[in-house]
Amino acid sequence: MAATRTSLTRTENELATRTDSEGLPNLFSRLGDDIMQLFNSQLALFKVEIKEEANAYARGITMIAIGAVIATVGFALLNVAIAFAVSTLFAQANFSQPASYALGFVVTGGFYVLLGAVIVMLMKNRLAKQDLVPERTVAELRKDKQWLKNEL
Repeated sequence: MAATRTSLTRTENELATRTDSEGLPNLFSRLGDDIMQLFNSQLALFKVEIKEEANAYARGITMIAIGAVIATVGFALLNVAIAFAVSTLFAQANFSQPASYALGFVVTGGFYVLLGAVIVMLMKNRLAKQDLVPERTVAELRKDKQWLKNEL
């Protein structure tokens, strides 16, 4: 009975050792798969963040272009109308007709150039406040780096 018990204990030890040796490569394989899956998910997050940032910049640039077109059209149309109205004020000041027209156009032209510059500067400042670094991806990479240090 003692021999059977010793034989049974020896068989259990061999079985446990064999299971451990078979399990270790599997564990490393699973660890490698998990790390690859982690990096793939990080890459996907990075792609999403870059796409979001690119879309925000595209919207900002589009708004700048629209603002510039609107300012140009407004400059062209309103400048002519206001320039003629302002030139009538200079005509009452005994300026010659060409001089009053010139002063009217200069005053209104300056106003619309200033308005367009303000629109462009506001949008430029709004775009400058956006951060190019994908913060969520960087934070996740830092956490993963710390996790890998702790695990390995």
